[in-house]
Amino acid sequence: MNIQHFFDPRTWTLTYVVWDAASHDAVVIDPVLDFDPASGKIWTESVDALEAFLGREGLTLRMILETHAHADHLSGAHELKRRTGAPVAIGAQITDVQRTFAPFFGLGPEVAQDGSQFEHLLIDGEQLTFGGLSLTAIHTPGHTPACMSFKVGDAVFTGDALFVPDTGVGRCDFPGGSADSLYQSVHERLYALPDDTRVFVGHDYQNEGRALQFETTIGESKARNQHLAQATSREAFVTFRTGRDAGLAAPRLLLPSIQVNVDAGRLPPPDAHGVRALRVPLRIPANL
Repeated sequence: MNIQHFFDPRTWTLTYVVWDAASHDAVVIDPVLDFDPASGKIWTESVDALEAFLGREGLTLRMILETHAHADHLSGAHELKRRTGAPVAIGAQITDVQRTFAPFFGLGPEVAQDGSQFEHLLIDGEQLTFGGLSLTAIHTPGHTPACMSFKVGDAVFTGDALFVPDTGVGRCDFPGGSADSLYQSVHERLYALPDDTRVFVGHDYQNEGRALQFETTIGESKARNQHLAQATSREAFVTFRTGRDAGLAAPRLLLPSIQVNVDAGRLPPPDAHGVRALRVPLRIPANL
């Protein structure tokens, strides 16, 4: 098994290409679509890099996997699918996320709430094969209800559930999030994997300006994760996570990201004037 990471410094996001050396069959996990909210500019530098890498290595992309509906970057899944024909997969609980956010954004029937814009809805424990490799979907909710981690060989890709030790774990204050569920996902599911399992995370914020770190192990996480170690009790974690989340600002790209990503990375269709626009629901005080 081979793994190549791609890092987007604008959103601190890690994308991975995982492939079988013998067959050259590959999957991509969490691709990024580049977006500048100040200008509304969208471009494809990140997807271009993925496509070029697949071509250079002679890889056939069999599936595009989303660990969840991201709240901090637009997904490049739809654009990568358009270029390669590879299907897009996400956890089956994406329908819960769609039903939560459709009324918030005022989304109409053009955005299905049954997950049908994704080619494959994954269930816990489901196994997929590409080439000689087998991938197991592990439902790890808490950050969102639909979060999935993906285990391939001796590696697990944890999205926003589990980060490197000095960063901790993902926030749980989005609609449908749950600190109690995340504790169970990490402590009882991910930490049940062998200690030498390699962990590839979904983000790295390069704390205190350190170099990029995107890989750890289950054993190191159990011993040193600053938010949720093996010795951390459920009560202590829920108290900590709930208190910390209460003081966090919303992610910079929260509103653009969610409405695009629940629709499998598809951008809004043009209106009668040919304008393609994202929605920004306003939180207006009663006295205005």
